[in-house]
Amino acid sequence: MRLRHRYGHTPPDMADAIVALGGDGFMLETLHRYMAMNKPIYGMNRGTVGFLMNTYGEDDLPHRLARAQKVVLHPLRMIAATRDGEQITALAINEVSMLRETRQASKLRISIDGKVRLQELICDGALVCTAAGSTAYNLSAHGPILPMGSNVMALTPISAFRPRRWRGAILPHTAKVAFEILEPGKRPVSAVADYTEVRNVARVEVHEARDVQLTMLFDPEHNLEERILSEQFAP
Repeated sequence: MRLRHRYGHTPPDMADAIVALGGDGFMLETLHRYMAMNKPIYGMNRGTVGFLMNTYGEDDLPHRLARAQKVVLHPLRMIAATRDGEQITALAINEVSMLRETRQASKLRISIDGKVRLQELICDGALVCTAAGSTAYNLSAHGPILPMGSNVMALTPISAFRPRRWRGAILPHTAKVAFEILEPGKRPVSAVADYTEVRNVARVEVHEARDVQLTMLFDPEHNLEERILSEQFAP
């Protein structure tokens, strides 16, 4: 309310930029909510981690917005087919995850651009993430941190049992990844694109949505590329 009182308020459809106050989760919600408007979004951290946010400050906000650097992101598009034949499409800014639904480990067959690369992965799950999402769930699953502008995405297993030594792969951003769920009746799997969950999937395809563009604004001294680089040297 202090910012609104100080700088006024403009409806999102009339604004040049949208200022989001919260944490990383709220930033994801804001990006999804205003995706169709194609408005640049400047976040200020009022949450905990705030990896996707700028430092909160009430002074000189118009000046900060004017000098902010743009980072353009393309989300992932998930096309999930359920065991009942339903098809659901959703977008993910961070990652698309396959997750086991029961105590039974999942069994996945993974294809890249139509070629089977892994006949059977026994695991708790697997995920595909963007560079922006590589420091989220992917990092917790011991996946690689990807620099912005690298034009790659990460394919990372979650608690892989067999093959035990497989640690995932770095793929070109143009790759199309397909997950086939093996033994889906005995080992049900859900697919999650950010916060859209589809349960009891039979097959899931993931690729970069080049037709969707998201623009985030960052202070020059603390931009997203620098954060991703710094995260690789964090204690």
